[in-house]
Order: sequence, then structure tokens, then C-alpha cells
Amino acid sequence: MSKRVPTFLAILALLLLVSWVGPSARTATSAGQGPAMSSIGPLTFGPDGTLFAADNSGAAIFSLDLGAQAEGGAPGANAIDGLDTTLASLLGTGAKEIQITDLAVHPKTKNAYVSVMRGQGAGATPTLFRIDGAGKIQMVTLNTLKFQKAAIGNAPAAAAGARNPRAQVVTDMAFSEGKLWVAGLSNEEFASKLRAIPVPFTSVDAGTSVEIYHGNHQQLETRSPVNAFVPFTIDNTSYLVAGYTCTPLVKFPISELKPGSKVRGTTIGEFGAGNRVLDMIVYTKGGQQYLLTANNSRGVMKIPTNTFAQATPITTPVTGETGGVPFEKVASMTGIEQLDKLDDQRSIVIARNNAGAFNLQVLPLP
Repeated sequence: MSKRVPTFLAILALLLLVSWVGPSARTATSAGQGPAMSSIGPLTFGPDGTLFAADNSGAAIFSLDLGAQAEGGAPGANAIDGLDTTLASLLGTGAKEIQITDLAVHPKTKNAYVSVMRGQGAGATPTLFRIDGAGKIQMVTLNTLKFQKAAIGNAPAAAAGARNPRAQVVTDMAFSEGKLWVAGLSNEEFASKLRAIPVPFTSVDAGTSVEIYHGNHQQLETRSPVNAFVPFTIDNTSYLVAGYTCTPLVKFPISELKPGSKVRGTTIGEFGAGNRVLDMIVYTKGGQQYLLTANNSRGVMKIPTNTFAQATPITTPVTGETGGVPFEKVASMTGIEQLDKLDDQRSIVIARNNAGAFNLQVLPLP
């Protein structure tokens, strides 16, 4: 045999080894100017003002450099009654032809950013608006922005009907410790995922499969996604504290959320069936820290966080309406669908009124 043959085979083997990378390290990113987004949903900011926007239809997350479009205008954000009608008018359509998908506050200017889908079905288009402290509304020109894109390779396929799993590829996002944490669904048997994407984007792994014990449902669950979550420190340990449908509150130690692994969270609260967590924030008032959650049928809940460390894990059926850590309902906040912290004293919310219209409101933290 020629001596060249084993050399050739060795080189070929090396090339195959280098070209193959497992799902925990698969690169799926790109960059450029003018992001081609097919939808826009959950939003969150990084501390430098980078805006992260989820494109569930396209199974991707975009890191957007707002540049000059984040400058100028009055600091803060102002209330706007009839927000949906106003935004629809700017888009040349009616309020019923748009869907407001999220709200996020810029960490430096404190301007509010609202993501909107214009139109219905396959013809819907993504749009983004900035609202400043004087109530001035500016449409962000997406096709001029510099961006990075992180594609999600194991996203579920689209399906017809209201229970389309593609709409939950990303359910919530938060920046913490140099990473973008992402909750949502995959196409795997253990469908519920938590992902950590390095920022700037370099790769997207398959995520961590997460399961929970749901006391009200009296069973383990692996297919229900996290609806909303916040990074949170408990006894000097980093956690993600997450809310689900029907409405368990669960904590996940970040150190255990490794790509490809399966992790069971610790359920510390059950806040009632027939309810879905829509959004949540953490704030401090009177020297005490609280988790504030907006819910679709049970209003806004205020939960003291000093109970989280010593909370007894819920591992058996909860036969009453609620259980676990204590909470109180905030009667002064009604119809809240999107929620963010504006500053140390105030929240900013998108709330549905009795007529079904949406208002942007600035409210004191309760």
C-alpha cells in the first residue's frame, strides 16, 4: 500500500472530526445590516442598550443595535390612552388588525419599546415603536439596523390552529451574566427548554430540558413551557425563577442548566388553576424585595422574595386553590398584559380596559 493512503485517510478523518460538532456547540449565528424578521415577539434589553427580539415564525433571536434611533427624545416614557388605536393609525390600519406582542424599557434612556405585528396570518409584518417621556412615538426602521441572528435549530414545526407550538419557540428572555437566557419549546420529547446564548452571539446549543412537578395538576410536566421568568439570586446562588400556566412558581439553579441535560426545577408556589402568568419583574420597596407577576385571569400578584430560600418544595398534590410561598393580590392594577419596571418607584404596563382597548400606563410599584 502506498504511504500516501494512510496519510490521506488521517487527513480525511481529521476533517470529518473538525466539521462535526454536537448539538451542544453547533454554531447557528450570522450578522449584518437590515434583519430579515418574519415576526417579532418577546423583547428584552442588555445593559448596554442592545435590544434582543424573538422571531418565533423564523425560529430565531435577533440582537439589534438601535444606534441613533435610540437617541434624542425625552427621557422616560409617558402614558398613552388607546395605544393600540394610535399605533394602528401610524401603520395605516385599524386596531383589530394589529397585535401588541411585548413591552421593554431601555436601560439607559428609560424609553419604552413596543413590538407589534401588523396584519393577520402569513401576511403579518413585524414593527417596533419607541415611546419617550413626552409621549412621542417613533417607529423604529428595522431594515437599517445592524444585527446578529441566532437560529434555533430544534424548534417545533408550525401547525394550524390556536395551539401552534411554533408560536412558543421563545416565550420569554432575560439578559444575565453575559448570556441571553431564553425560555420556550423545542421539537423534542422533553419539549420545555431553557437556553443560554453567549452575547455577542457565537453559537446556539440544544438547550436544557426542564421538567416540573405541578401540584395543582398532580403530575410531572415536561411539555409545558415557561411563560415568564426572571434571573434571581437566592443565598448567593444564581437562579431562574419561572412562572407557568395554572400557575406554579419554580426555581432553577443556573449552575445545573447545562446543554443537553434534563433538570427538574423546585416548585415553591401554586397560585391557582385556570390562570397563566403573562409577565414578571423584581423590585424593592421599603427595604423588602418583591416579585410582581401579571396574570391573565387572577390579576397582579405581589410575592415577597425573602420566602424563596427556605420555601418547602411542592412534591405532592395541592388540593386547595393555592399553596407554597405567600402572595397578595394588587387590586389597583387591573387588565395588565405586559409589564416592565420603569424606575425604582414606577412600573410601566400595557393594560386592557373594559372596552377591550389597550392603554400604556405608568403606575407606582405597589
